[in-house]
Amino acid sequence: MAAATRAIRSRLKLSDLVIEVRDARIPLSSANEDLQPQLSAKRRIIALNKKDLANPNVLNKWTHHFESKKQDCVAINAHSRSSVKKLLDLVEFKLKEVIAREPTLLVMVVGVPNVGKSALINSVHQIAATRFPVQDRLKRATVGPLPGVTQDIAGFKIAHRPSIYVLDSPGVLVPNIPDIETGLKLALSGSVKDSVVGEERLAQYFLAILNTRGTPLHWKYLFEGRNEGSAHPDSIDKPSYNLKDLRHQRSKQPDSSAVHYVGGMISEVQRSLYTTLSEFDGDTEDENDLECLIEQQFEALQKALKVSTRASSEARLMVSKKFLTLFRTGRLGPFILDDVPETDMSL
Repeated sequence: MAAATRAIRSRLKLSDLVIEVRDARIPLSSANEDLQPQLSAKRRIIALNKKDLANPNVLNKWTHHFESKKQDCVAINAHSRSSVKKLLDLVEFKLKEVIAREPTLLVMVVGVPNVGKSALINSVHQIAATRFPVQDRLKRATVGPLPGVTQDIAGFKIAHRPSIYVLDSPGVLVPNIPDIETGLKLALSGSVKDSVVGEERLAQYFLAILNTRGTPLHWKYLFEGRNEGSAHPDSIDKPSYNLKDLRHQRSKQPDSSAVHYVGGMISEVQRSLYTTLSEFDGDTEDENDLECLIEQQFEALQKALKVSTRASSEARLMVSKKFLTLFRTGRLGPFILDDVPETDMSL
């Protein structure tokens, strides 16, 4: 990552505009602090990706926060062509002032790992494929020479006269993350491998966030007004499944029994967290009380997630993995882990 960071710094000097991709669930924590001084000195658009997994109301507050700092910011879904096209339209608009004097303009995409940079680049490639013939859109933008930087950088052409190329870069993290909570948020959203922190610790951290915010209490409406005669999840024929069944499947649609089963399991998870929190008579702001609550919730989640009784450590690990998958795929609802700052702070 140190070598990649050096290469990015060198390429940034050549870029006319930077798209900094951040995770919409952690708009602040997913920023690479080491690159911020250089990024803030460039024309920059902050793209908050994975907006479909983020709470829209809180996300609007975050975009307004960035705009109040005179920083262009747009929420996107990198898998949505229309969403990416709006971002590219903004890129072309921001570059209008330099179009007259530059025949070729370079736009660089940067971001920490797993914020959806690759998905964005792929969407840009697809849009470029419809705008220009093969020999034009696959053309390479020649830059340099600079020490340590490849002279020919692959780019996708998105505009003509002047030629505008979007360039990719590797995802990099800062060498050390001094803030423990920032590190946990990065791991929870997938920018840091689970094995670095531990799945169980991440599940505990996410439960702590849910409980201190009182989120499960807002799920009460999900259980009210249901017909008593409605089929209980246990009454539905249950297909075999694993963690992959909970991830988005693009190649084929799941059968109805699988949809009902997964949906019923999600409802049971939400119900178990609502029940344990609503019946809790302790203080969620007290560390010891919160720890006791989380232990109760792990037991409740084991039943809700249908994790069979086995060695305690093995069961807790399986519960943690399934619970994290529900969060990361948006099955528990949209979340934003970073609080919108009330006072002045860096971007």
